[in-house]
Amino acid sequence: MFSKEESRKLREEFWISFGKSFPRKWILYDTKLKGLAFKFHFDTKSALVALDLEDDLENRINFWEKLQSLKAILTEEFLPEAIFEEEYYLDNGKEISRIYVKLNQKVSIHNKNSWREVMEFFVEKMSLFEAFFEDYKDFIDS
Repeated sequence: MFSKEESRKLREEFWISFGKSFPRKWILYDTKLKGLAFKFHFDTKSALVALDLEDDLENRINFWEKLQSLKAILTEEFLPEAIFEEEYYLDNGKEISRIYVKLNQKVSIHNKNSWREVMEFFVEKMSLFEAFFEDYKDFIDS
């Protein structure tokens, strides 16, 4: 077990190491579409990259319907393992809509031996997510 402070330091060390190992500007929150953001997630149980819809319900539904109509393209040309969850609950109880790809191996941010695998997964999958987004951003925003 790790103390909260040890855990915080390990998390910080991972993200600093990731940024140094793979220096590039990710889209993340800078999508220019309100309520639509890309996220990296890595904790003691899993790692995933996600496209989150967190705005008001009407806007969420609008984006979700457009992304649903692009599902075949996303899963055939970019991310075959993408999971679509219209109702996804964050740890804090907030409901969002999420499309994500999860690393299937057991990994933990507390285990430095799994960091390289997670970093490579993040770069590969987020790059594909961003390529999809860049190709279809105008449609999603219409």
